[in-house]
Amino acid sequence: MRALVYGLMATAAVWCGTAQAQQKTLYVAAYGGSFEQTMRKDVIPPFEQKTGVKIEYVAGNSTDNLAKLQAQKGNQQIDVVMLDDGPMYQAVALGFCSDLAKAPIYDDLYDLARIPSGKAVNFGAVGTGIVYNKKVFDENKWPAPSSWKDIEDAKFKKKLVVPPINNSYGLHALVMMARLNGGGEKNIDPGFKEFKDKVNPNVLAYEPSPGKMTELFQSGQADIAVWGSGRAKALADTGFPAAFVYPKEGGIVLASAACQIAGSKQAAEAQQFIQHMLTPEVQTAMAVSAGFGPVNKKVTLSPEQQTGIPYGPEQMGKLLVVDWDTINANREAWNKRWTREIER
Repeated sequence: MRALVYGLMATAAVWCGTAQAQQKTLYVAAYGGSFEQTMRKDVIPPFEQKTGVKIEYVAGNSTDNLAKLQAQKGNQQIDVVMLDDGPMYQAVALGFCSDLAKAPIYDDLYDLARIPSGKAVNFGAVGTGIVYNKKVFDENKWPAPSSWKDIEDAKFKKKLVVPPINNSYGLHALVMMARLNGGGEKNIDPGFKEFKDKVNPNVLAYEPSPGKMTELFQSGQADIAVWGSGRAKALADTGFPAAFVYPKEGGIVLASAACQIAGSKQAAEAQQFIQHMLTPEVQTAMAVSAGFGPVNKKVTLSPEQQTGIPYGPEQMGKLLVVDWDTINANREAWNKRWTREIER
């Protein structure tokens, strides 16, 4: 009997050891903060339970995680990376991303989720538009902003805040000013001229910090700003009378994208995880807890859940996409020019 017990114990030990050895670990690099909390609470546990794959989460902003990929070139320790759309286009251009595996889930996505290379996919979106102090506008009987051109209105002199162009919101404003004046990403000169001549007189500050932007509104120094739908929602959630609009010419999508890292030892599991991020259940959790507009057409949100995020075919269809390949090729030069001509 004792021999039988020892034999069973030994067999169990071997089985457990084999099971542990067979458990795969997937390294996912993505944002920290509230996004990480949502991932750890609502996204990672069901994937681990369904697949038996353990997720190791590597928190960092897009710049940090892109730098990690560059530092680990030739010996990647990350399997899946999530970046803002601009840095993701850089990651693709640098050869860090593998082709997405074909899967039915991709047929359920809005067009703006697709990245032309087929090596990454946008899994969530916010929009760049105009946020304003509704109380001040009502008191002055001003109509709500409706156009990108409205930020040039002289009544907003030293009441307008725009992030600098090393921030996506400011960059989007520069691109739109170029597009509305005969240019665009491939001819940015009209955008710089418009900012210098017509927007600059109204600018109180070129402010990149969300916290400082919030302070400028709450202190009454700013009445209007170029900003994101998610940021505007967070400001409104504090009780401040913030309102947000997409200009009639179109808001611009600021997306978050995911890709499988080329050379990943867990390629199949990495592809599974990316597809998991696109399921209606995860998309709903990302919308409710992290403020990401769902890119899956099959997601249904209540009116309360829709507040402050781009949602549905009408809004998703109106959000514009910028040419990140052209922007990334010129961004360093544009940043220097911005400092020299606009923020001097």
